[in-house]
Amino acid sequence: METLLKPDSMQLSTKPIQYQPLKIIALGDSLVYGFGDLEGGGWVERLRCCWMSPESAGHVLYNLGVRGDRVQQVAQRLEVEFRHRGELRNQVPDLIILSVGVNDSARLGHANGRNYTNINVFETHISALLDRAQQLCPVLFVGMTPVNETKMPFWDCIYYDRADQYSYKEATKLACSQRNIPYLDIFEQWMERGENWVEQRISTDGLHPNTLGYQTLLENVIHWDAIARYN
Repeated sequence: METLLKPDSMQLSTKPIQYQPLKIIALGDSLVYGFGDLEGGGWVERLRCCWMSPESAGHVLYNLGVRGDRVQQVAQRLEVEFRHRGELRNQVPDLIILSVGVNDSARLGHANGRNYTNINVFETHISALLDRAQQLCPVLFVGMTPVNETKMPFWDCIYYDRADQYSYKEATKLACSQRNIPYLDIFEQWMERGENWVEQRISTDGLHPNTLGYQTLLENVIHWDAIARYN
């Protein structure tokens, strides 16, 4: 049986290594927002609580997830959100965590309908988003969780499937690699654990992680080398 630690029992570091805690924004869709986690508010909120512990690095983390956002909406919000999240001596954030793409992959109307964002258009938009974000500060990217296809359609009209998810996450992963942006491949990590394991971590809507899913996501994130270096 897999043991998952609750946020209040996790210690991200034994000693702060930063004299000045970092200001970090997490920008994206409902996976950032934490929809479906009735207990912990999602992986970003759980991580924020971990960083409030006296034993932690004390970083400040802003959750800027918006349900339903696609890459174009996140790009439109990026600069304004960044410029208005400075705090105390930090005039602007020190790090951006991005997570977006699953809504772009959705098919509209029926299982074979058009993707919400054409894959070629998505590739252009994700490249532009990453380029702009890198001009502001260091960037990390947390990938999407796999959906439960047996629960589709979502809202009776939107179809998500793993084949499309794979295509969009691979496009994102490639764009990140080309820019030396660390990418956490959640989709791949979860799929390697098997169907039953994944289904236990997805809400009844088939799209969002449940409480166990977000606990797992938190562990994925805090054990990621790209995050660990900030602890």
